[in-house]
Amino acid sequence: MKELSEGDKNRIIEMAWEDRTPFDAIEIQFRLPEKGVIKLMRSALKRSSFNLWRKRVHSGPSQKHQKKFPKNMQRFKSPGQRNISFNKISKR
Repeated sequence: MKELSEGDKNRIIEMAWEDRTPFDAIEIQFRLPEKGVIKLMRSALKRSSFNLWRKRVHSGPSQKHQKKFPKNMQRFKSPGQRNISFNKISKR
């Protein structure tokens, strides 16, 4: 796992907890694959919190894996949200 700033780690954890943020989005933005996210979550969270997160990721139709999205699933995008480009978040 590459060296991440504390802010990046906190953002990855936040994105990992969000139900509709796929692992692909985390990998594009931070160049951290799913296994790296799992490793980060395991080291940053208490065991019970990590187990709860893993159970949540694997429950129901998977929303954390873009390839497994239901075909009819609609994505919400806030009007204030900007596109992510080249591993940088556009400034507001």
